[in-house]
Amino acid sequence: MTSEQFKMAKAALGLSNPELAEITGLHRNTLNKIDKGEGKDSTIKLVQLTLEGRGIQFLDDGQVASGPGVALKSEAE
Repeated sequence: MTSEQFKMAKAALGLSNPELAEITGLHRNTLNKIDKGEGKDSTIKLVQLTLEGRGIQFLDDGQVASGPGVALKSEAE
């Protein structure tokens, strides 16, 4: 999960870092780090699984969504 994906997922669910902190049990400063592209892999995975549990689908480059959503084009496009 990239920081861009994290931000888009939160926006899609209408969640703020304080709200997500309450859901995950993490401190909001930890989530602020993920916003910046930082953080432990295990923490990022926990947050990703939490967001997926709420309906978010994370896509790697070239994957297609199974429902409506948004994606970022690569700079080369």
